[in-house]
Amino acid sequence: MENPRRMVLVNENDEIIGYRARAEKQPEDIYRVSCLWITNSKGEILIAQRSHLKNTDPGKWSTAVSGTVDEGEGYDDNIVKEVKEELGISVALHELQKGHKTLLQGTNQFFCQWYSLTTDVTDFVLQKEEVEAVRWISKEELAREFAEHPERFARTASEWLPRIMGKA
Repeated sequence: MENPRRMVLVNENDEIIGYRARAEKQPEDIYRVSCLWITNSKGEILIAQRSHLKNTDPGKWSTAVSGTVDEGEGYDDNIVKEVKEELGISVALHELQKGHKTLLQGTNQFFCQWYSLTTDVTDFVLQKEEVEAVRWISKEELAREFAEHPERFARTASEWLPRIMGKA
């Protein structure tokens, strides 16, 4: 039987302190996640609807790509892998712009390393275990949708959306 993937556990300074199987995650655990924000040449933003099979925020709209960093990976390795798995497109690390890293706290606590990409790709091959759907949306429409229906978005959206929209 294959060993389960273990996520990287870190302290409040994002220093590795251990590893844990995802199924054994504890409420106090802080782990690492890489996230990608994708825009196109029209300035639209790609958002992804999380799979209905996900334990956290099933069916909610979120960033284009996000993934938990596993043992043996860094943020950079993880985001390149996740883009390929979740959207079916290949990107090299040098094509991505590395952004800020933030500690997001809610039901889960994790450091999120942000990346961004501008592309006009539209032929995505979605990993159905992770992503239900994707769609391009204008910043104005995204702001309006979030204001009118915040329940349709991942719980952490209120923390990252203002920064993505240029309001933080």
